[in-house]
Amino acid sequence: MQTFPPYVADFQDTVARGHGAPSGSARPGSALAVRSDAPGARRGRGDFSSPDTRSPVRFLLWLLHQQRAMVVVLSLVTVAQWLPGAVGPFVIGRVIDDGITARDVSVVGWWCLVLLGLVVIGAVAGVLSHTLIVQAWLVAMYGTIKMVTRKVTQMGHILPQRTPTGEVLSVASGDSDQFGGLNETVANLAGAVMAYLVIAGLVLSTSWQLGVVVLVAAPLIMVMALPLLRPLQRRQVAERSRSSDLTSLATDIVAGLRILRGIGGEQTFARNYAAQSQLTRQAGLSAGRWQAAVDATSVLFSGLFLVALTWLGARQVVTGRLSVGELVSFFGYAVFMVWPIQTFFQSAQKLVRCLVSARKAVAVFEQQPPWQTPAEPLQLPAKGPLHDSVSGFTAHPGELTIIVSALPDDSAALADRLGRYLPAEYEPVPLDVEGVKGRAARAARARQRAERERLVERDRRLAERRWGVSLGPVDLGDVPMGEVRRKILVSDAASQVFAGTLQSLVDPHGRLTREQAEAALHTAAAEDVFESLPGGWQGRIDERGRGLSGGQRQRLVLARALALDPDVLVLVEPTSAVDAHTEAMIAGRLAEHRRGRTTVATTVSPLLLHHADRIALLSAGTVTATGTHEELLRTSADYRQVVARGQEIDIPASDVAVPR
Repeated sequence: MQTFPPYVADFQDTVARGHGAPSGSARPGSALAVRSDAPGARRGRGDFSSPDTRSPVRFLLWLLHQQRAMVVVLSLVTVAQWLPGAVGPFVIGRVIDDGITARDVSVVGWWCLVLLGLVVIGAVAGVLSHTLIVQAWLVAMYGTIKMVTRKVTQMGHILPQRTPTGEVLSVASGDSDQFGGLNETVANLAGAVMAYLVIAGLVLSTSWQLGVVVLVAAPLIMVMALPLLRPLQRRQVAERSRSSDLTSLATDIVAGLRILRGIGGEQTFARNYAAQSQLTRQAGLSAGRWQAAVDATSVLFSGLFLVALTWLGARQVVTGRLSVGELVSFFGYAVFMVWPIQTFFQSAQKLVRCLVSARKAVAVFEQQPPWQTPAEPLQLPAKGPLHDSVSGFTAHPGELTIIVSALPDDSAALADRLGRYLPAEYEPVPLDVEGVKGRAARAARARQRAERERLVERDRRLAERRWGVSLGPVDLGDVPMGEVRRKILVSDAASQVFAGTLQSLVDPHGRLTREQAEAALHTAAAEDVFESLPGGWQGRIDERGRGLSGGQRQRLVLARALALDPDVLVLVEPTSAVDAHTEAMIAGRLAEHRRGRTTVATTVSPLLLHHADRIALLSAGTVTATGTHEELLRTSADYRQVVARGQEIDIPASDVAVPR
């Protein structure tokens, strides 16, 4: 039975089909179709594609259901592992009463063989239990990580507006580990319950009074400890929330480290990070105190139970109701019962932590992309003018069109519309509230949920209406999102460089010949990256391109976009981080590389503007002038003002149009 890796629809199917995600995965956002022929499910790996997000409890039950066979086998093995400790005291008592007291060596030998068999069973079960626990842990943990990856791919640029980035990272890193240990927790709980029932049965068969004590003690101890679990859960929620906030802050700092150094903001962000670290530490200490209280309660009541059972057993020996061997057995039961009781406490703590993690995971996995497949989907033509009705912008087929704007946000918003990306106009709503309890906390959570639902509805309305951008005669809103992503690729500053080889970065889908990959690298003027990496194409690049300069990372992102070779390529400030010499090389090569295919770029760099077939001047979100670079320099004062920006541009006086 193959159980690893866990199956997640879309995550593995695209790799199996050999062509990866749709074009444009540099800015993922398509709602990929879920295949029904889940091959991994038939091979025993479970299907982690459709989690139950109705509640945290249902989500945890769903996780267990995905490995139900493994959970059953692991529970049985764990029961066998607990067997020597539960039955061993009974065997020792029989050795004393039937063998040593009666001076019968054969009986002693027989019961010793039974005890040896129990020890062997426990040892073998222990090895199997550890193996199965690690296996189940890996399946659940990596299944969760893959679900997060799939959800990020589905939601794309919408997810950071719905859920804080730190929450998503924490689900993939920390919460996945909690879910990995869930199977072990359930199996240990099953073993402890079975051992508890076995001991209770053995005690009842000897002394019904002591048997009642054993049966009542453990539930009574758990009931007495329940008041400690709720405050523990609250503090673990606070710890988890502050930890995710710290992760988000660290992500923002790392992403903008070079900019922070440029403006001297390192110390400010360092102080903010230190302050958030202290808040996280305080939350961890608070949760640790309550966890220590639960542990102390477990040890205290387990010890009291041991003392009480031993004392009651000794009294019955004195009165002749129990033999010496039975007293020894009872003492062994009492000593061993400490472990099941403490396991109950530990399982309760782990389940509480799993519930906290499940609540965060549900907040991520319940998100659904706003895009829906049209009732009568159309196909985008291979070629045609790309027109935006809001701004009046048109990119003619086969031309390099550059958008020029005094406000970069306006041109970036237009690029988003051309790629059918929803506008980012709000910050994600927090998932938790701090500083309030009881009814006020419930009311605050209800308001937050209502606000999240309002934003979801807003995105749905935007995604379902006529989009207003058309390729040829077809509006992008009438086309499935996967088709839009394959035809139109938007590459901007948010595109990331991932860890891996240079080859996998430039050609993530493995579709290019070496000549095609080299051509993309050459057009992006990124040959220096190839030459500096030991191993060339197989040279390793760290996560986020650490070790590369900002310009090298930007050029690799450009090379990857060119390698995908979409019908329409939209580049947002593709040379903002490179020097003038390199920018001049890219400008000349880009026009030649994309000749005959529609290319749109947003920039104010004269080096790129000289090579444009057409330029559109954007003012207040509307195209106010179009033409070549030379034409606009002569005829548009606004264009000259935007393009110059402190640079000296020599224009013959006779070429400048004088208004009459």
